Amino acid sequence: MTPPQESLPSATGAWREGDPPGRRRWYRREKPFSLEAGGELPEVRLAFETWGRLAPDASNAVLVLHALTGDSHVTGPAGPGHPTPGWWDGLVGPGRALDPDRWFVVAPNVLGGCQGSTGPSSLTPDGLRWGGDFPFLTQRDQVAAEAGLADALGIDRWALVVGGSMGGMRALEWAVSYPGRTGALLLLATTAAASAEQIAWADVQTRAIRSDGNWLGGHYHDTGRGPHTGLGLARRIAHVTYRSEPELHVRFGRTPQGAEDPWSGGRYQVGSYLDHHAGKLVRRFDAGSYVVLSEAMNSHDIGRDRGGVRAALRRVTAPTLVAGVDSDRLYPTAQQAELAAGIPTADGLRLIESPYGHDGFLVEVEQVAALVGELLSRGASSPCRRAGGPGSGDPR
Repeated sequence: MTPPQESLPSATGAWREGDPPGRRRWYRREKPFSLEAGGELPEVRLAFETWGRLAPDASNAVLVLHALTGDSHVTGPAGPGHPTPGWWDGLVGPGRALDPDRWFVVAPNVLGGCQGSTGPSSLTPDGLRWGGDFPFLTQRDQVAAEAGLADALGIDRWALVVGGSMGGMRALEWAVSYPGRTGALLLLATTAAASAEQIAWADVQTRAIRSDGNWLGGHYHDTGRGPHTGLGLARRIAHVTYRSEPELHVRFGRTPQGAEDPWSGGRYQVGSYLDHHAGKLVRRFDAGSYVVLSEAMNSHDIGRDRGGVRAALRRVTAPTLVAGVDSDRLYPTAQQAELAAGIPTADGLRLIESPYGHDGFLVEVEQVAALVGELLSRGASSPCRRAGGPGSGDPR
């Protein structure tokens, strides 16, 4: 089921020039930006938000990196320019783990994204939308762009780099590419390299988008119609992988949606739930960015051209905590166990206890906050249980 046409954006839910800026600021690189896969972007713009004030010696900067459909709006209400409230609202703010009275928190919208950074919905220097001509990006490209942002802000070294899922891929890339600039590292529900199954799930989703008749090879942005059906289907598929089977069973079971009869074309509650999340994403995201970022995630391999994963992980010098979600079936905890075992400075594997599957790293804010506090203060204890070994973190 596609959301009612009158409630949909004309072609994309991306932020566009002329929309309210909200809390965004912009970093601009007005010279060619070379890409790992070849080619270049003639210029780069990253939208970002900050909280707090940078210390005179720039020692209090924290980099927060979002997942696939996140953006720079880590905390704060929805409003003009920000279609949704902060996605880690309980982590940043007065009295919270990342208190702006102490820390200068920086959150960029990833290169290739759609909430103010250069991506498929952006204009080229010729005034046309990139669309399907947007080049292939890797996590290393995205981190190189973020390093330019750090330079522009006068930050030589982050006190902490933190990210989960796709954000965790970039956080790991920061620690391997720029070990001297990463003071501490928190990796949540992520991996050293995308697995065959993760690539397969992403492949199904991007094919759903590309099979939409309104995709038009990615050149739909100025047609007045977007591949909303394909993007909504991709989100439905993804959302099933983000949650756990026990949670879906307890929340929905086999219950029909309201008075609808599934034997007569009606929905089950779980189907209505997926429709809801599909509609939300279509209204705030861009299908082209979904494809570009999914392919960048598929390219993730920290060991590429570095002698393999083990050799790459040995480059990390920052004090590190690695945590997985005990019910995560998309990024199983064996992947985090590999990170914890391979990073010389990692303090074992931590487990976030949650029924919510992969989304647990976003939902269980108190457990994540304790890990942040432990890294930043070296004194906070974590409510997450320690895993006894590489095999003890298998998902339920």
